[in-house]
Amino acid sequence: MELLYHIFEEEIKMNAMTASNLKSAFGGESMAHMRYLQWAEAAKKDGFPNVQNLFKAVAYAEGVHAGNHFRELRKEVGEASVTAGAGFGMTTTSENLHGAIEGENYEIQQMYPAFLAVADIQSEKGSIRSFQFALEAEKTHSALFTQAKEAVDAKSDFDADTVHVCDICGYTLTGALEDDCPICKAKTSMFTTFVTGNACAEA
Repeated sequence: MELLYHIFEEEIKMNAMTASNLKSAFGGESMAHMRYLQWAEAAKKDGFPNVQNLFKAVAYAEGVHAGNHFRELRKEVGEASVTAGAGFGMTTTSENLHGAIEGENYEIQQMYPAFLAVADIQSEKGSIRSFQFALEAEKTHSALFTQAKEAVDAKSDFDADTVHVCDICGYTLTGALEDDCPICKAKTSMFTTFVTGNACAEA
């Protein structure tokens, strides 16, 4: 009986490499969350309230990703030293947006594709879903930050004062809400809305 227990335990234990990648992704997303909140305050001081709102919304989305990764690690109990890439510095809003774009593009082009490949080889279905959600959502973040930087570089604020974030996968958009999230198919009731000058409110 004890032998069978240990065999079963090994079967449900997550592969070490995927677990390590999830921990790294959790660390990176957690730091992005806090970094964007700091850059939001810098945008406010620089006179770009809509950019502030965008940073706050994407910070929330990164928290969604971190939460998804953390829940996939629920059986990985104990302390761990986590190595994750992170950007630092408080400069101009334009430069902060550049840093945000670079970080998002690194995740899109390098980090998440590599993590997904490993999770796929190791048949870690939950991890694949968590990584895929984050990868696809980061593409929306990169696009929005790019639009915001173009506006700031033209001495204007970002042209959207309302940003919606999917609570399930972190998909982020401006304008009217769609019926379903294109990434995870969540309904509009599962979105959180950020409006410039107001606290976030559920859609």
